[in-house]
Amino acid sequence: MDRHIGAQLFTIRDFMQTEDDFITSMQKIKKIGFDTVQISGTPLKAKFMKEVLDELDLKCVVTHRAFQDFKENLSEIMEYNSILGCDSCSIGIAPVDMLKTDDGVSAFIEEANTIADKLYDNGFVFGYHNHSAEFVKHNSRTIMDRFLTETDPDKFRFILDTYWVQVGGKDPAKFIREIGKRAMYVHFKDLRIHPDAMFVPEFSEVGEGNLDWDDIIAACDEAGAKCALIEQDTCRRDPFESLKISRDFLVSKGFK
Repeated sequence: MDRHIGAQLFTIRDFMQTEDDFITSMQKIKKIGFDTVQISGTPLKAKFMKEVLDELDLKCVVTHRAFQDFKENLSEIMEYNSILGCDSCSIGIAPVDMLKTDDGVSAFIEEANTIADKLYDNGFVFGYHNHSAEFVKHNSRTIMDRFLTETDPDKFRFILDTYWVQVGGKDPAKFIREIGKRAMYVHFKDLRIHPDAMFVPEFSEVGEGNLDWDDIIAACDEAGAKCALIEQDTCRRDPFESLKISRDFLVSKGFK
């Protein structure tokens, strides 16, 4: 795995809604020490963001867009990614209503496969970001099992989220080893059990929760993941401080 740890910008989405805020936020990201980012959670145009990233020597490696955009505006998504200079086009989750039934899952897989084929033919790869919902079982099979067996491993890959794999009942490191190279990028996100809410897991800075990071990192190395991206859906601290804490921990583990 490439040991350049990246920032999943969804973590700071509230600070990327205007051009001025995006500039300021990227300056902070660079100052923290990042050189790699994932674009997510912003309405801004690709051309503007690319100019800002280039000026700061930041590289976008993957984007997140809504599945509806892929269905309705696939050519625009390919242009968006081309401008940003990355070939990985991903969605945050399938439409939740489609995941509630076996027939809905079948319909999603059929649509996603068609989209993945078109992306692949144009030099892009479709990425799927999991939550815990994909580990729901229909007819004794998890949705994730169907994703893995009914899609092309070269065309339909994963932006794997360690926190949500754990919540879904799987060991993140073991699961990464199971799917191998399909773990294209991995969201490093920790899970903490707070002493005042002992029955409810919460998001945590990497290294401050309960996940086994030595084993997760080793599994990512074995799978050949392109790189890891720090993500924290909600932060108890300023989100930039949370990103720094996570990054500092991973630097101590050999990242840069």
